[in-house]
Amino acid sequence: MKILVQKFGGTSVSSEENRKLVVKKIKTALEQGYSPVVVVSAMGRKGAPYATDTLLSLVGENFKRNNPQAIDLLMGCGEILSTVVISEDLFKDNILAVPLTGGQAGIKTNDNYNNAAILEVKPDKLLELLNQGKVPVVAGFQGVSEMGFLTTLGRGGSDVTGAILGAALKADEVQIYTDVDGIMTADPRIVSDATLIQNISYDEVFQFADQGAKVIHPRAVEISRKYNIPLVIKNTLSDCEGTTISHYVEDSDSIITGITHMNDRVQIRVSDNNQQAYESLFDILAEEKISIDLINVFPKEKIFTIASYDLSKFKEIANRINLNCNHIESCSKIAIIGSKMRGIPGVMAKILKALTREKIEVLQTADSHMTIWCLVESKNTQRAINALHKEFNLG
Repeated sequence: MKILVQKFGGTSVSSEENRKLVVKKIKTALEQGYSPVVVVSAMGRKGAPYATDTLLSLVGENFKRNNPQAIDLLMGCGEILSTVVISEDLFKDNILAVPLTGGQAGIKTNDNYNNAAILEVKPDKLLELLNQGKVPVVAGFQGVSEMGFLTTLGRGGSDVTGAILGAALKADEVQIYTDVDGIMTADPRIVSDATLIQNISYDEVFQFADQGAKVIHPRAVEISRKYNIPLVIKNTLSDCEGTTISHYVEDSDSIITGITHMNDRVQIRVSDNNQQAYESLFDILAEEKISIDLINVFPKEKIFTIASYDLSKFKEIANRINLNCNHIESCSKIAIIGSKMRGIPGVMAKILKALTREKIEVLQTADSHMTIWCLVESKNTQRAINALHKEFNLG
């Protein structure tokens, strides 16, 4: 039995017109000899009647803080509604489908409500339905705790559902359907000639997801990489082949795969006027749950970035421990990603040359085996990304 997991996002199931396209994708999989397992998100995005954020607006903030178990039950309703609606759409096309909650599909989690971790997946019921020639339609984003309570997997958790079911079922591949053609060399809203990346490695796409690209959840990538299940990002609204994510990537002339970025960063510079506080700063920030990155440590100075929403808390800490610091707000961290840059000389030189040509000041840099980061002022982000995209011939 050839098993295919097809996950459809909120926009894919948001309207009758889009759901007809969903049915077409499932029907095509059946015609190609696959036994599909379908995973669905809640219908639509914020403002739509059954979207997760709309459901959350039904209760107050105080109740949310004090009743996480109840909130998971509320948040799970959107996906459950989608399973029944899609099952009816399939029924109209003479395809017998069975709607299931995440728990009914065999996903067991811990009881960390609102952000549960998956403990195990028992796919027996799914396999039984597939053997009966039926299409299981599973509510994404959710599982069941050992006590039997509905749990949710955190934002973007439907991707995680698709990946973990693909691993448990030893699927041929997991298809993630969304409203874009796949992973692009840059955000097409910023770079007009951004192109589709047809093949990309797990490690590269993890960098994309981790550095701000919203195409797929990083945990879904981790799961698929661990179990070596190919992921394919596809567009529900078109017949584009999409982007295939796997260990194997075809040879390409370009050493850079693509560029992404994160806004709302703040650069912090700290001096060692108070030696004890200076040496213990990173421990203090960890205790206060302030995440830092782009870290450069020198004998007399530490430079790093934080999210803009942590700035006020950081200032309070710096005042409390009597530490001199200054900062630059409204920064963007640009990530230039490519597994083939490893060991290739001159990549950083090309980056700096391209940005200098545009008179864009680079506030800070850092690098790893497959990513180089440049911190620039946010007002220069669009020009910087376009300059780099052109420099590495990604268009």
